[in-house]
Amino acid sequence: MISLVVLLSITGLALGQYRPVPSSPGQIVRIISQTQDGPNPDGSYSWSYEAENGISAREQGRQKAAELMEAQGEFKFTALDGTPIQLTYIANENGFQPQGAHLPTPPPIPDAILRSLEYNAAHPEEEQERPFRRP
Repeated sequence: MISLVVLLSITGLALGQYRPVPSSPGQIVRIISQTQDGPNPDGSYSWSYEAENGISAREQGRQKAAELMEAQGEFKFTALDGTPIQLTYIANENGFQPQGAHLPTPPPIPDAILRSLEYNAAHPEEEQERPFRRP
């Protein structure tokens, strides 16, 4: 029991000293951990890896229907300017849907456009095609 406590303490101390190693072009980066499961008979799979420079990724997927797959996962790394980047995603019948604090967001819809959309929704009869007339 004491040897287990000592082993866990040493492991904890070693992990506490871990710092991502910046890499440069051409530098060899070791893979710290890697897993892979599948593809399985039911269409499911999963994989993950972590490199010594702090890059990590994981994904799992499954078959939702005969011709439809769904995958979800994430990856992490540190940008050249030191910004931590983390992106999570899901890919399915609705396409690739990423989420991350670093991704740009669309500007708000102007009030005039919102009012126009509300008016159009309240008056569907006005959306019927009208014949084109020359002035």
